[in-house]
Amino acid sequence: MNFTFATVIAALLFFVDAAPQPTKQGGAVIPLSKRSSLLNADKSVNLEALKSHVASTRAKILRGLDNFEKNTGAPHPSALKGAQKRDSGPIPLSSGAGFWYGDIEVGVPANTYTVVFDTASGHVFVIYDLFLPGPSCNSGGLHVYDPSMSLTSEDIGEQFIIEYQGGEHVSGDLYIDIISIAELETEQIFGVASHYPASLSTDAFPADGVIGMAFSSISAFDANTVLENIISSGETDEGVFSLSLAASGAELYIGGTNPAMYTGEFAYTPVIVAGFWQVIMENVLANGETVLSNVGCIIDTGSELIHGLLDDVAALYAAIGGTDASDTVGDGYYTFPCDNVPSVTFTFSGTSFPIAADTLNLGPISSDSSDCIGGILADNSNTDRRANDNDPQESWVIGNIFLKDVYTVFDLDNTRVGFATLRSSLPSTPMFM
Repeated sequence: MNFTFATVIAALLFFVDAAPQPTKQGGAVIPLSKRSSLLNADKSVNLEALKSHVASTRAKILRGLDNFEKNTGAPHPSALKGAQKRDSGPIPLSSGAGFWYGDIEVGVPANTYTVVFDTASGHVFVIYDLFLPGPSCNSGGLHVYDPSMSLTSEDIGEQFIIEYQGGEHVSGDLYIDIISIAELETEQIFGVASHYPASLSTDAFPADGVIGMAFSSISAFDANTVLENIISSGETDEGVFSLSLAASGAELYIGGTNPAMYTGEFAYTPVIVAGFWQVIMENVLANGETVLSNVGCIIDTGSELIHGLLDDVAALYAAIGGTDASDTVGDGYYTFPCDNVPSVTFTFSGTSFPIAADTLNLGPISSDSSDCIGGILADNSNTDRRANDNDPQESWVIGNIFLKDVYTVFDLDNTRVGFATLRSSLPSTPMFM
């Protein structure tokens, strides 16, 4: 579909005038929902879904480390500690468990798409950048983006391909168009797929794409992220976004924090490498006793579990009476009695945040088991060992097992992360504050 320049400008002015404008004082709110598929119908852990999700998280972090080196010309510090560098390889397909979903709009006139918001991805697409199914591919029930139907769509003349394990792939062309998140708008590069695997149908992965909320240095396109573009264009007063991932009242707040969602002051800690949201956790406490100190960690809303280094996690479970479940669950997993969930607390910048027992406990191994799987996994996917004691570059991955119980602020202006205590009773979420 071809339009004259005057037609495009007139249409844009119409849509700008007609659409309600976001307030610049306060922030815009995106309600979030979650698909939970790590449990079977009998409330035992679905081991296949669990291992699929863990494999996806591992591959995502490794791909981000590779992208960092490609974009900056230097290896990421966390990738230097292992005995050998691993190839990120094809991406495992995930069941979608543990992801937080919200809506965005793309194009003029706007169409709505459901995406995962992921703080350990750098752009918008199944791991790092956004792609949407185009009109010529089998979308599997997902929402199709048709460039010819948007007045503001622009083909930039480049192609993309993403390979998945099992020989499947997504491929297509790169476009620029207007993306709106709660009516905060920016122009953004994203992929329009002409080939889409059946494994990414709505039954397997109920989202049209992924919005990466990490730094552009781990973007697969080596381009600014959506949030970086929104903030740099002056759509918000503050270069800050914050998240509540509680079972009730989950939301993404762009442009500041929502005081109705938390109590007390924030415990801020600086980002040590601006790629992932990677910070230092001061202490890990087991049943009230300090077990580990000076632990580097990546804050990852796209991961359900907490991934820690092998020796670290072994020391933690030894202190709380956990049992190595390599034979019953798989390598890196630990169990504890379902009726005696241990106490684990993380400390950031002098403030302690306990992990709730019902989140630390993933569930029983099987319907007739009295042993439950712990939400902290031993995983050296990006390093082989702790090469130097208390080296914070060798990072854990902190997922929803911890983040469900706190209110988290990601501060792009000051390159830091802050945590505060969630209110015990959360309000319903309006669209704008």
